[in-house]
Amino acid sequence: MISNPLAKHKLTILYGVSLALLLFLLKWLELKLIIVNHAYEAYMGAIAIFFTTLGIWLALKLTKPKTVVVEKPVYINNGPEFTINQTELDKLGLSKRELEVLQLMAEGLSNQEISERLFVSLNTIKTHSAKVFEKMEVKRRTQAVEMAKRLCIIP
Repeated sequence: MISNPLAKHKLTILYGVSLALLLFLLKWLELKLIIVNHAYEAYMGAIAIFFTTLGIWLALKLTKPKTVVVEKPVYINNGPEFTINQTELDKLGLSKRELEVLQLMAEGLSNQEISERLFVSLNTIKTHSAKVFEKMEVKRRTQAVEMAKRLCIIP
């Protein structure tokens, strides 16, 4: 006759299962007591973890570099000899002195340096610069020089 191994150790298995259930019940009660006794700390920890995660996420979003690509044409004069585009110069209505001031601006000279080179006062150079800006409809020296090079007014 084949004996059933479960039947033979039935009492031992019953004691083992009941002890496991009792241990599970005690651990569950211990956990409940820990949570009840330390509820404030548990809530504060959960809030701290939430706001730390939120802060890291927000910092990553705000500090992500936003790349802006600006394409600008570059004009290269390949010809061996530069000739002034007289039609554009006549359209703008620049005088010889204003053209001279514009060329010196293109060389990178300041108003003071231009006035010393042309033997005129600083206020005269400022007036000529303002007239150049007005006639070319620009606001800055760099814009005036760039437009003049594009129109082939200066080399």
